[in-house]
Amino acid sequence: MSDRHEHEHHHGHAHDGEHPHSHPHSAHPPHHTRAPHTHPHHTHAPHAHSPTGTGLRHRLTHILKPHSHETADKLDSALESSARGMRALWVSLAVLGVTALAQAVVVVSSGSVALLGDTVHNTADALTAVPLGIAFVLGRRAATRRFTYGYGRAEDLAGIAIVLTIAASAAFAAWTAVDRLLDPRPMAQIPAVAVAALVGFAGNEWVARYRIRVGRSIGSAALVADGLHARTDGFTSLAVLLSAGGAALGWQLADPIVGLAITAAIVLVLRDAAREVFRRVMDAVDPALVDAAERALREVAGVREVGELRLRWIGHRLRAEVAVVVDGEATVREAHAIAVEAEHALLHAVPRLTAALVHADPAPVPGEADPHLALAHHTTAA
Repeated sequence: MSDRHEHEHHHGHAHDGEHPHSHPHSAHPPHHTRAPHTHPHHTHAPHAHSPTGTGLRHRLTHILKPHSHETADKLDSALESSARGMRALWVSLAVLGVTALAQAVVVVSSGSVALLGDTVHNTADALTAVPLGIAFVLGRRAATRRFTYGYGRAEDLAGIAIVLTIAASAAFAAWTAVDRLLDPRPMAQIPAVAVAALVGFAGNEWVARYRIRVGRSIGSAALVADGLHARTDGFTSLAVLLSAGGAALGWQLADPIVGLAITAAIVLVLRDAAREVFRRVMDAVDPALVDAAERALREVAGVREVGELRLRWIGHRLRAEVAVVVDGEATVREAHAIAVEAEHALLHAVPRLTAALVHADPAPVPGEADPHLALAHHTTAA
């Protein structure tokens, strides 16, 4: 067995004092230095917990900040996040549904185009719970040999559906406002329109706060985007008050002009939501998460340097891929232990991280050829 070893590590492991190690590790051939080496279905013991010194501190850390890296526990956490997301969606759907229904009754009796635009937008916002709900249900499904990362990306598709829904509601609001601008009509039931505007604002603001809070808590960009959408709906509902005030003063054009203003507000939230979803689809992450991951890795004993580090969202959960430099004379087991500690550090340091693939590179020796040279022709851009 070669003493020099480059190792990739991806698994769950429990902290119960002692960990059985049930399989042998063989060194990779020199021409396959980056071959994946994964262990998804068993536990490891790269770092025994001593009752004194570092081991005692480690145990205290687990008592004060309990966690588990068992595959089943990770799945439970994912299910809990999805359940919270589903609950947020259905509660929001109920609140916005009642709000839109109350506004629709007033639209029929008043003929207000501004209130109509607001009602349509509120209805569309409520219906966005459908694609998001489907996405959360799909996200609970286990990974397969075809979808090896699972179905978390369904949330990104739901985010795209939400953006398209916002765009459609903006187009409809603009069309109705322009039509009324060209063909002005008096508004009836002005006090009722004012009350409906306040109801719309209250319902949307409550839903916005709830969705954004839950979305950020579970790391769902789609749910946050939906919350931002609801918040703008709330302010556009207040704008309907202006149309009611203008109508009370006898200015018929106030209603379609406010309708156009509502359209502009919808376009602004469309821009923000589209940017949020685009970043998620393009695997963008907050640079602060990358910084936190690098700091955690540099503190791991045995890690000399941090090489390539990548983070990506799979739905509302993060995955990491990282290469760390270790002592070139380390044995396979020593390199493996360092890889486990590196994964452990990442799981603590990066919120919502559920898996990390750690690759150990030997520290370079003067005059020694790059061990990855054999892979160069595979990574060269065409």
